[in-house]
Amino acid sequence: MFAMRPATADDTPAVEKVILARSCWLEERGLPSWRENATELARQAENPDGDVWVLAEDDGRVIGCTTVQEQTPPWGWTEEELNEPAHYLYSTVTDPAFRVMKPGTVMALWAVNRAARHGRRWVRRGCHFPGLVRYYETQGFELVHEVQRTRTTVYLMCRRAERVTDLEERFRALSGPGRNSAEAPDRWSSSSLSHMLGRYRRTC
Repeated sequence: MFAMRPATADDTPAVEKVILARSCWLEERGLPSWRENATELARQAENPDGDVWVLAEDDGRVIGCTTVQEQTPPWGWTEEELNEPAHYLYSTVTDPAFRVMKPGTVMALWAVNRAARHGRRWVRRGCHFPGLVRYYETQGFELVHEVQRTRTTVYLMCRRAERVTDLEERFRALSGPGRNSAEAPDRWSSSSLSHMLGRYRRTC
């Protein structure tokens, strides 16, 4: 069964493998990828701050990773919002072989549940593209601010922290029969994928 756990230095090769798999998937669609920076990005799994998490199976296989930080970035949010307890999501990447099982959504719901357990009020995240805003809205996030930052617009989103009662079932479903479906429908827009590159580099 899959579960979220803190990343360790031992996860670095597996995280790099996921990044390269996603890079291949992007390149096949004519999109820019992380290939040149895969090794450097995977080293985030060394996790000195304890904020990088992996989505891994009991046997150690890693199919995704994300970063959860305790502080909301100061720009774009009101003073009142910054004083509210929240977690902030960065740098989510998943193995495309599992996309039909929606591992990105499972990680988002895990973050929502974890924030509630830790007494946080919100889970927040940011992105650069309307296509990704729509995708995050399917995960229950709401657009709250649009901020002009240098030459790009950043869309700031949040979802109220709450217990997710079917979370274990969702983790279990990741091991289901559809996990490696090559014919799985592709629900990622080109703009969403392009933004993911920036988000993994913590530009949001």
